[in-house]
Amino acid sequence: MTPPTPPSPTADDSAELLPVATPARTRAALRTLIRPDRGLALTGLGILVAATAVGLLVQPLLGRIVDIVADGRPAGDLTLPVVLLVAVAVVQGLTTTLGLTRIARLGETVLARLRERFVERALNLPADRLERAGAGDLTARVTGDVARVAEAVRSALPEMARSVLAILLTLGALALLDVRFLLAALLAVPVQLLTARWYVRRALTLYADQRVANGAQQQQLLETIGGAVTVRGHRLEEQHTERNAGRSRKAVDLTMRSVNLVLGFYGRLHVAEYIGLAAVLIAGFWLVRDGAVSIGTATAAALYFHSLFGPVNAALVLLDDAQSAAAGLARLVGVTDIAEQPEQPEPTAGKAAGKAAPVSVPQQRTASSEAAVTVHEVSHAYGPGRPVLHEVSLTLKAREHVALVGTSGAGKSTLARIVAGVQRPTTGTVTAPASTGEASVVLVTQEVHVFTGTLAEDLRLARPDATDADLRTALSAVHALDWAEALPDGLATVVGEGGHRLDPARAQQLALARLVLADPALAVLDEATAEAGSAGARVLERSAEAALAGRTALVVAHRLTQAVAADRVVVLEAGRVVESGPHDELRDADGPYAALWRAWSGSRATTAPHP
Repeated sequence: MTPPTPPSPTADDSAELLPVATPARTRAALRTLIRPDRGLALTGLGILVAATAVGLLVQPLLGRIVDIVADGRPAGDLTLPVVLLVAVAVVQGLTTTLGLTRIARLGETVLARLRERFVERALNLPADRLERAGAGDLTARVTGDVARVAEAVRSALPEMARSVLAILLTLGALALLDVRFLLAALLAVPVQLLTARWYVRRALTLYADQRVANGAQQQQLLETIGGAVTVRGHRLEEQHTERNAGRSRKAVDLTMRSVNLVLGFYGRLHVAEYIGLAAVLIAGFWLVRDGAVSIGTATAAALYFHSLFGPVNAALVLLDDAQSAAAGLARLVGVTDIAEQPEQPEPTAGKAAGKAAPVSVPQQRTASSEAAVTVHEVSHAYGPGRPVLHEVSLTLKAREHVALVGTSGAGKSTLARIVAGVQRPTTGTVTAPASTGEASVVLVTQEVHVFTGTLAEDLRLARPDATDADLRTALSAVHALDWAEALPDGLATVVGEGGHRLDPARAQQLALARLVLADPALAVLDEATAEAGSAGARVLERSAEAALAGRTALVVAHRLTQAVAADRVVVLEAGRVVESGPHDELRDADGPYAALWRAWSGSRATTAPHP
């Protein structure tokens, strides 16, 4: 059973959280995940049925022993039932282990498939959609929700399968002894069903709300910690502390509600056990008195019902894990559905008014490919009333280097991501000729991640079949070979989390070397040299120039020296192209670019060190 879509965030939540899949959609996704392993599922289930059926022989054998003792028979008559009890224990143990092993293998396989699909889809989420949701919501799903589903797969799924089978087969065994024992045992069922219904109706929304609250709490923590410098600079510590405390209180309140819910759940289950056992014992008393059954049969019936305590309680208690896991699964499926659904209509001959038009970026190229890029009337907004770009048109000729400049907030990074195909525009088109080479477009930003592993493995992310010679050639191209070979183990040095630390300039050179290895037709650099600082700026700019040699490039210029080196400069202002041309021409035109150049040149002169 899966939870319904949780309520939308309250008005104080600025983030538009990622959606949660409906129960029907979650069930369909689960069936899709299991379908490739139907044979394994059926085999495991069949073995568990056999194991449970063998285990049900214990109660009749114990009843047989009771009858032998009650009738005063010789002690030798106990040998056969005792030997059979030992055999039952051995066979049941072996088959249960085999069945649970297969079910566990099924669960781990499905879990791995779910993780792979989630990561694949999450990496393809539209950038603006992820920005609206905030990193906290996605982080909560990647960590908490995946962990809940994994826990359920590893413990709840095998135990639930075993418990349900034990319940069904035990009820059948009671009917074989005497149908009146079954009817007496079923008196507990209404209380158990009402308990389960009472619990599920409350748990569905409670666990969904709890996951939303945890996501909001993580988002607030990320915003506060990530922006700590700004928070302190504007004296907003108290305000952010109160926000964190408020969201933490909400998460704690929901947790306490879930604890109280579970306590009430257990109390009602104990009442059902008392009613059922009392009914079976009373039925056994009357049937033995009337001579309808033997004392041993009545004993077996009581033992059968007592043996139901474990699986019934386990099945009902596992609803707690099942509901929590179902809530997490619905949130994971919700993310995969975002990536699967088209963000805009299929390409058409023209652009419908008010509709997003198709985006086409160069996919591949050959050495002779003329990979010009055309941006036609592209507009973009991150939400109603928040336009960033206004009908921007731009053409990049083959192998032309174009520098995007403008003040902060002009829309440079947004346009760069749209050209790179990372983000879709609200309206407009981006087109380029396809070709047949390696990568078609590579985006390098100032936020470079160094992956955990050897330096060689990090580089091969761009081209898995690259030889060590290829790696050294790429590093040499961006002037990074000397420091790479000087590392403790050279290309085999472990970098990233827990490994050898690379400073921002070297990390950026690593990203540029990956660009060289990928060999794209179009390279987009979004302030890729901004993290270097003054000392390393020129080195990184030289590395970037080398990486871009021979390919079409769009560069969001952090320093105007990059604009000087570009073939053409495009100036954005409030989301519109206001100037375009060579550096010298724009500098002398006394327009927006000239003003930027004077301000930048004056700033450099003012901050230059004294001799």
